[in-house]
Amino acid sequence: MIWLTFIYALLLAIVHISGKHLKFLEVLPRSRFLSIAGGVSVAYVFVHILPELEEHQESLAESSEMLTFLNHHAYLVALIGLLLFYGIEKMVSTSRKENRVETGENEAGAGAFWLHIGTFFVYNGLIGYLLVHRDVEGWMNLLLYVIAMGLHFFVVDYGLRTHHRTIYNAVGRWILAGAIVFGWLIGAVTEIHETLLALLFAFLSGGIVLNVLKEEIPDEKESSFISFFAGTIGYVVLLLIVG
Repeated sequence: MIWLTFIYALLLAIVHISGKHLKFLEVLPRSRFLSIAGGVSVAYVFVHILPELEEHQESLAESSEMLTFLNHHAYLVALIGLLLFYGIEKMVSTSRKENRVETGENEAGAGAFWLHIGTFFVYNGLIGYLLVHRDVEGWMNLLLYVIAMGLHFFVVDYGLRTHHRTIYNAVGRWILAGAIVFGWLIGAVTEIHETLLALLFAFLSGGIVLNVLKEEIPDEKESSFISFFAGTIGYVVLLLIVG
């Protein structure tokens, strides 16, 4: 199974590496594929990740190492993850607007890029780590996880390329691809304490929700509600059938 997870890590890494070549994603109205991918990602969070988060909530409650307020609020950590990614997104958007006024380039500044990429390096590393250490075992559940995260990476990649096209194509996509494999490697050689994993898992769930919805909601991108809805419902049905 460990070698299967390594293959999946490479496949997820390829999503970031190959994103710049998928020209059909960069159209207006926004590509329906991205809306479907976003719907699948959100479905996975609400049907699969949040129930697992409830189990991690119990782990936090049993731990004597954590602060009392965290012992009963795994969902608070998920909210913190959502707020953190929202704050970084707003900062990057502001940097992009200022850079456009000052230089005429429609990209965020270098500082904003490295903060953005650094955050997503941790984000992708955790996703790679969870390829190896997951509460729900079995090859089918692993495959569903890979499909959901792979489609989610198309959405993430699109957003990052919108803000940092030049430097992201040259450097960023390789860093994020490497982060997935790096996370897998950590998972293959060690195991994070269950309490810390619970917190990281909660953080990830909040990040996924924000990173999908921020790409779907803005009117100027003319995203497709029907495609988003179809992706969400279709994947929910698949998860319920398999689960």
